[in-house]
Amino acid sequence: MTTSIEGRIAEELGVRERQVKAAVELLDGGSTVPFIARYRKEATEMLDDAQLRTLEERLRYLRELEDRRTSVLESVREQGKLTDELEAQIRAADTKARLEDIYLPFKPKRRTKAQIAREAGLEPLAEGLLGDPSVEPLAAAAAFVDADKGVADAAAALEGARAILTERFSEDADLIGELRERMWTRGRLAAKVREGKEEAGAKFADYFDFAEPFTELPSHRVLAMLRGEKEDVLSLELEPEEPTDGPSTYEGMVARRFDVADRGRPADKWLQDTVRWAWRTRILVHLGIDLRLRLRTAAEDEAVRVFAANLRDLLLAAPAGTRATLGLDPGFRTGVKVAVVDATGKVVATDTIYPHVPANKWDESLAKLARLAKEHAVELVAIGNGTASRETDRLAADLIARHPELKLTKVMVSEAGASVYSASAFASQELPELDVSLRGAVSIARRLQDPLAELVKIDPKSIGVGQYQHDLSEVKLSRSLDAVVEDCVNGVGVDVNTASAPLLSRVSGIGTGLAENIVAHRDENGPFRSRKQLKNVARLGPKAYEQCAGFLRIRGGDDPLDASSVHPEAYPVVRRMVKTTGSEVASLVGNTGVLRSLRPDDFVDETFGLPTVTDILRELEKPGRDPRPAFRTATFKEGVEKISDLASGMVLEGVVTNVAAFGAFVDVGVHQDGLVHVSAMSRTFVKDPRDVVKPGDVVKVKVLEVDIPRKRISLTLRLDDEAATQSGGGGGQGQRRDRAQGGERGQGGGRPPQQRQGGRDRRAGAGSGSGRQATPPANSAMADALRRAGLLDEKGRGGR
Repeated sequence: MTTSIEGRIAEELGVRERQVKAAVELLDGGSTVPFIARYRKEATEMLDDAQLRTLEERLRYLRELEDRRTSVLESVREQGKLTDELEAQIRAADTKARLEDIYLPFKPKRRTKAQIAREAGLEPLAEGLLGDPSVEPLAAAAAFVDADKGVADAAAALEGARAILTERFSEDADLIGELRERMWTRGRLAAKVREGKEEAGAKFADYFDFAEPFTELPSHRVLAMLRGEKEDVLSLELEPEEPTDGPSTYEGMVARRFDVADRGRPADKWLQDTVRWAWRTRILVHLGIDLRLRLRTAAEDEAVRVFAANLRDLLLAAPAGTRATLGLDPGFRTGVKVAVVDATGKVVATDTIYPHVPANKWDESLAKLARLAKEHAVELVAIGNGTASRETDRLAADLIARHPELKLTKVMVSEAGASVYSASAFASQELPELDVSLRGAVSIARRLQDPLAELVKIDPKSIGVGQYQHDLSEVKLSRSLDAVVEDCVNGVGVDVNTASAPLLSRVSGIGTGLAENIVAHRDENGPFRSRKQLKNVARLGPKAYEQCAGFLRIRGGDDPLDASSVHPEAYPVVRRMVKTTGSEVASLVGNTGVLRSLRPDDFVDETFGLPTVTDILRELEKPGRDPRPAFRTATFKEGVEKISDLASGMVLEGVVTNVAAFGAFVDVGVHQDGLVHVSAMSRTFVKDPRDVVKPGDVVKVKVLEVDIPRKRISLTLRLDDEAATQSGGGGGQGQRRDRAQGGERGQGGGRPPQQRQGGRDRRAGAGSGSGRQATPPANSAMADALRRAGLLDEKGRGGR
């Protein structure tokens, strides 16, 4: 009996089929994952957002499989070749690869040598030799010579028979599946440098003589090798298994499948040669294409997962909150762009100062900044981490030292994607009076106040926290990143009266058009006083209202509940709570003592079950609470401001700026991020560095080694690790080979902790990037770290 799509997904997720059916029905009805996860817990029996995302992805895949299955059945049926047995095989195929294996013999194709041979009447010869090897091949072939059919002699007849058997051997679905899995589990990917490409392709030096099993290759290594091949530096070969002197095991598997063996019969050698020919010219080529796709797909999936995880951490970074902020977009010749935004993010002042070379107007710049800070009650100074960032950081430090009465805090902020925002159509609409260069300073200031609200204005792919993102499937990457943004925005909630159109467009049930309509309605009629007024927005119908209402907040409105995540459909439950306590809604909200005295079971009815009632009580205790962490910065060691100030053995506090598959970058305040390799993260095996740290974590690290010429810093989270006896010279051994991993802006770097090359295991060193003063949680991107590590140059190409 064929398992339904819902049944299969339920089995994969380890949940009941009825849960999956309920979720599928909601998804098909237009509900979003955030809405289902938050407000339809009774229907799905508590499926969470991660399960629902997996369910959604698997549902898409399995439905595509079913569509393809229908097409295959129709195609074979039209050919008049659909038997009951074949139909059963097709219906039982549980993957796209298996389905295509079964369909391969029936797939319309260009005229092949086998097809030409069949038309020449040579199929009986092929079948006869395979079925009865006691026949002498040349003698049997003589009977099929026919010049009119293009068979000139016995040798030509045998060549045609071989083509028929080769096609038959290579299109046996069960055999191909078995061979593919064996090659996947035992094969390896080998790389060699192309002749004369050693110097030009130096960034791929790790892979000039490299081989590693398919199943052990991490994502970034696969993508690096594929990039090297694309750039014509590397030659890649998929080897079925470790080379041996004996006969191929794979040829033996093909021979056994068709009962080909050397038993001294006349046709045995010819049949064995046919098996060898089929393996080398057809089957191995076919499997190579399949496994190359499988390697790329697996690598892409992992790279997308890492990108999505880093993006989630970046978007959910701790907001500094509603505090007046002075944004500085550093520069030398063109000056430092200055923007002051008030507590709501409104631009209240802009300027350009020239403290650095060649103008060197240091004191004049300090005077301007002090005046702006005092005039607008600035609390925070946000400094972009690009060119001249460290010099501008010193300017901010001098400002704080000279004017302690201002009580300023300086924080380094990632510029990744700021230039994309500055030149965007939305920035022109949002800040029409400002020059493009000044918009960057505004964005930097707002990023510190609320990273999520500002970063949603930028295409996620431009934020720069992924590995090899430009080598990934555009559809797969966009779908994953859009899901992350949607989950983050709805998880935090949105103030409908202050949110930008890009932020509103990410709310459940609201697209770009509705978001613009909400902003237009707000501009024309003033702030929304209640969620009910959303129904007056053009084209915002009942379904959209159902999906979005719970995620939109109205602070200081007519109903206190509108500032919470309680959905309007559940307000009657709260009214019953109010009646039970004999109080008002306003006095019940936040009253922990009274709320905890209520029994959730007393408010369950046929519409709202225990999960929803429990959520309501929890929300009423802390209405509109922000799930993001509290804002904090690292305290950098005084006197340690540049790489030459570091010494092996120092223990420092820093901020994790990014996490890749090979380790984590940490800002310790010296203009280069250090690299904690995955092997230096824990005493136990670490499969995923994000299990140990996440972007934004404040951590203590020990300096293991410093390479001043290459500006590379090796760090460890294991504070009892022994540091190198000297620093400043040749530290970071092995790290010089990491450059193959950093081919462009926004790509992850890092070499394998151990790599078999030329028969030797080579231990990796550590790398670096750049650090700044007080970096806020997750406010740095991988591209910045890689660039400052020397793995990328300023144009995003492979570094030194």
